[in-house]
Amino acid sequence: MRENVFSLGLRMALITLAGSLLVTSSWAASARVLHNFDSSGTDGFNPEDNLIFDAAGNLYGTTSAGGKYHVGTVFELTPQTGGNWSEKILHSFIENGKDGNFPLDNLIFDTAGNLYGTTWAGGTHNLGTIFELTPQAGGGWIESVLHSFGADGKDGNTPYAGLTFDAAGNLYGTTSAGGAYNLGTVFQLAPKAGGTWTERVLYHFKMNGQDGVDPEANLIFDAAGNLYGTTDHGGANDSGTVFELTLGAGGRWTEKVLHSFGSGKDGILPQAGVIFDTTGNLYGATFFGGDHGYGTAFELTPQAGGGWTEIVLHSFNDNGEDGYNPYASLVFGASGNLYGTTSAGGTNGFGTVFELTPQAGGNWTEKVLYDFVDNGKSGYEPYSALIFDGVGNLYCTTYGGGSHGGGTVSELTP
Repeated sequence: MRENVFSLGLRMALITLAGSLLVTSSWAASARVLHNFDSSGTDGFNPEDNLIFDAAGNLYGTTSAGGKYHVGTVFELTPQTGGNWSEKILHSFIENGKDGNFPLDNLIFDTAGNLYGTTWAGGTHNLGTIFELTPQAGGGWIESVLHSFGADGKDGNTPYAGLTFDAAGNLYGTTSAGGAYNLGTVFQLAPKAGGTWTERVLYHFKMNGQDGVDPEANLIFDAAGNLYGTTDHGGANDSGTVFELTLGAGGRWTEKVLHSFGSGKDGILPQAGVIFDTTGNLYGATFFGGDHGYGTAFELTPQAGGGWTEIVLHSFNDNGEDGYNPYASLVFGASGNLYGTTSAGGTNGFGTVFELTPQAGGNWTEKVLYDFVDNGKSGYEPYSALIFDGVGNLYCTTYGGGSHGGGTVSELTP
């Protein structure tokens, strides 16, 4: 990784978008388990993160537990002849006072093929890390801790979210705690000559009745270089926010709360980040709230005179059929359809994959594409977002279930 870093994750996003165009506007899915995580050995288990592809079609992710030292892993899944996939553990985190422990969110690539991620614990101060994994010429991967959080009273700590690159190769992310008010931060990690990295806190969240607190989701950039994210608490109703950070003169970033959740039948407690459509609207999900109290999918639309207007696209319902408590971010598919997962609900009560389709007049209809089931084979409780491959199949992880009970990587085929 080094100069002119531009995230391979962005390249894969373009591949993903191309693949999504192959998905029909309404479909039902069949699921196939690609890997069963095993908590009894050195395999990782309980994955909570999103998966990513490399250019060769291999899948990468993390598990929040397990591995040789029982504090999490980074893994690779490689497709084999005949349709099977083989797993390889690239790194088992070590509880040694230096390495990170318990990775909870997705990895990203740079253009040289190095992987980057966060852990919510471990490191020098046991308050989380940013790490890099570098592939070696003869095989294997070497891990480096780029930053240990908690070095002073104003650094952030316990990052739950993954990272985002800018075009200059700087990394951006959030911490759920720490900072000047101990309510979370937005940070930048910049590469320096000699392979070192320097961290800078761009924003300290504060409890003032308006600002959000406890950010736990990934950030995204718009075309102008502004950052967007969510907090799962704080705001005018202490039910979470969507915020924007804008870079100003002198390198100072200014925060603006675009929406405070929790008014009336609005969603509350967004756990996931937001995504853009092609016209600049933002979309996301909340874990609770809505008409039935079980979460929502929402849209935020910028207004000509400033400000943003929120619309609830769907209120999830505990009615024995619909999924509920969506934990992960949404993804766009063909013709502007949205796809996502719920961590619970559905016919079997163990989570769903759903599709939201826009209708004339501005309404959206929801369809459950797949119901997870606790049958000793299928995974259940998907906390991860979905990703597309180049032919329109969807992939996700499940926190539990599978033949060994430690969670799965699953493929859903239309």
